[in-house]
Amino acid sequence: MPDPAPAIPRGTLRAAAVRIDAATPEGRDRAVDALRAFAILGVVLGHWLVTALVADGTGLHAASPLQDMPWLAPVSWAFQTLAVFFLVGGHVATRGYVSARARGESYGRWLSARLSRLFRPVLAVLALWMVTAALLLLTGADFVTVHTLVKLALSPMWFLLVFAALTAATPLLTRLHPLWPLVVVLHMDLLRFGFGAPSWLGWVNLAAGWLVPYALGAAWTRGELDRPRAGWILLTGGTAATAALVAWAGYPASMVGVPGASVSNLNPPTLAAVTFGLAQCGLALLLRDRLRRAMRRPVAWAAAALVNLSAMTIFLWHQTALMATTATGLLAGRLPGLHTLPDGLDWVAARLAWLPVFALVLACCWATFRSCEQRGRGRRRTRVVHTHRPQRRATGAGARHV
Repeated sequence: MPDPAPAIPRGTLRAAAVRIDAATPEGRDRAVDALRAFAILGVVLGHWLVTALVADGTGLHAASPLQDMPWLAPVSWAFQTLAVFFLVGGHVATRGYVSARARGESYGRWLSARLSRLFRPVLAVLALWMVTAALLLLTGADFVTVHTLVKLALSPMWFLLVFAALTAATPLLTRLHPLWPLVVVLHMDLLRFGFGAPSWLGWVNLAAGWLVPYALGAAWTRGELDRPRAGWILLTGGTAATAALVAWAGYPASMVGVPGASVSNLNPPTLAAVTFGLAQCGLALLLRDRLRRAMRRPVAWAAAALVNLSAMTIFLWHQTALMATTATGLLAGRLPGLHTLPDGLDWVAARLAWLPVFALVLACCWATFRSCEQRGRGRRRTRVVHTHRPQRRATGAGARHV
């Protein structure tokens, strides 16, 4: 008979991961949390890799390695993961709304709880950057530099506004077929690029484009995407459509905006960005079972759970981490990969070396501001894991969800 497994010291990371795993509700779909974590981290890494702040002697201005090295466009394919986030968001919101209705909870109360989780952490970001911008201008900083920093820091806000609008419309979207918003995007692009309609018309796609994966999330909740066939259709169809649009319709290969480019696939979303998102959603759906098995490993699940618990803090502060590192680094001079023009592989190598520094600064931001996100959940905690307060009996007041 084999010897029993030795006890794991409580102070180790492994022990903490085991406790988080044990505290997770049995019926929780861990694949959903894994997909959300991958989507958030993809956006963060994507921004850190394609956003450059170049010091030109008078200040800082934004640049992108995709300008001088367009062959790096596949990097944007790997890290432009917003469609997956909207897919998961639509699935979770639809499921939550149905559960709220079953409990007899009003729409207003349900929506207030969801939006407070989104926007309460925003207040700290806005406050810090209002003060920072004012101090920089008062101390004689170049206006263009301050504008660049504030614009990059607050750029994630557009995502929150769109996500909040779709969340508020969830009761109307529970039965919406994703084909309808896709048709809207197709027509807006035809009018803009085919018939010379005003470019502002493309901003209709800001809602319609991200509504496509959000509506796919609602279809997931309804059980319409459970079969692998649905994932394969989305993956192959989206990939083929995107390739055709890039190869023959003149759409950019990069799935993120490139400074100076005449057309951006992301700002506002184009048909190519939406079809690319469909391919990503198809791949995400196909990976669900594998992710569920992978998330049964305590360490992997603990990492995914922690990212989910602080998703908004990570998302809102990752650009600030990049800029804080860049501004502080100026004290040491013009550093490669941080202040230099992103025009060669030497910059790419240097930027990769800076990623751990960005992550460390982001961890400091997380430690400082995560309480804003936790307070945003109020008394109703998200059910990622259960934690039990010590020295109390197993009553309804003794457990909380975090």
